[in-house]
Amino acid sequence: MSRLLGGTLERVCKAVLLLCLLHFLVAVILYFDVYAQHLAFFSRFSTRGPAHALYPAASSSTNCSRPNATAASSGLPEVPSARPGPTAPVIPPCPDVPPGLVGRVVIEFTSPMPLERVQRENPGVLLGGRYTPPDCTPAQTVAVIIPFRHREHHLRYWLHYLHPMLRRQRLRYGIYVINQHGEETFNRAKLLNVGFLEALKEDATYDCFIFSDVDLVPMDDRNLYRCGDQPRHFAIAMDKFGFRLPYASYFGGVSGLSKAQFLRINGFPNEYWGWGGEDDDIFNRISLTGMKISRPDVRIGRYRMIKHDRDKHNEPNPQRFSKIQNTKMSMKWDGIGSVRYRVLEVSRQPLFTNITVDIGRPMSWLNQG
Repeated sequence: MSRLLGGTLERVCKAVLLLCLLHFLVAVILYFDVYAQHLAFFSRFSTRGPAHALYPAASSSTNCSRPNATAASSGLPEVPSARPGPTAPVIPPCPDVPPGLVGRVVIEFTSPMPLERVQRENPGVLLGGRYTPPDCTPAQTVAVIIPFRHREHHLRYWLHYLHPMLRRQRLRYGIYVINQHGEETFNRAKLLNVGFLEALKEDATYDCFIFSDVDLVPMDDRNLYRCGDQPRHFAIAMDKFGFRLPYASYFGGVSGLSKAQFLRINGFPNEYWGWGGEDDDIFNRISLTGMKISRPDVRIGRYRMIKHDRDKHNEPNPQRFSKIQNTKMSMKWDGIGSVRYRVLEVSRQPLFTNITVDIGRPMSWLNQG
């Protein structure tokens, strides 16, 4: 009896021992399985630390030091490393009617006008006489071309009045003074051709060109210095003519043409040396190409002229009347395509760009005729 009981107890102990061993093996297997799952889970989100040491192959699979390297996808949504910066504000287009215009402006030429004062009055104007409004985007880029020689006194007044006016008009513009070198007979139209070409060399985006005499100052800032569908004549009411046009076809003083309009008339004539005639030739060119001249209201297009003694080298051209009659033929060969000149100096001043040029000399009166 005792032997039978001892055998049974031995078998029970072996069974319990076997069961404990089995339980221990299952526990070990489950432990390593859970550990491996946890390690794989955290390694997905870890970018640094021990996980990379444990998986060197995965760490070296992507070479992020190369500019064009692309990291392998982990299958999870990508999280940006940093917040993007603020989006730049969109600048609206400039209004057709600028809100800051004052209308009629009092013009006087008696107060001293040093350039330093004009510069202080226009802090937003950049070197070379360039300006862009900070609060809106203009539809055009305007080049203002001034034919020039020995008129520094006039230029200071012109800059004093025109820079504030052009800024109030919300224009993106540049001022170019085309200075004729030497003492040969003055040639206004050829200098304007030079200004057109030189301004485009500096900024190919110019699409509107205002051609202005340096001794004419507008009396109303509502006379907007912009280009339209047709060539525009701005100075239609000058005090020297009793604030009216001297004759119906007058196109002198201040005028504006778009780049396309200027090229369509082949620019201005180059062979009008001396005073007069070139503006009538330009009027004929515009008419011959089928365009019409637009003008502001007479109350807005008023100008004052700075009085001066006429340049002794700017006497009336005796051949101007015969030349005007031949515009139809001469505009084919005499113009922007045939202008010849030599740039001597380009100087970017705080309020304007000065371009000094040698434009040659006139032919003899016999050859000109």
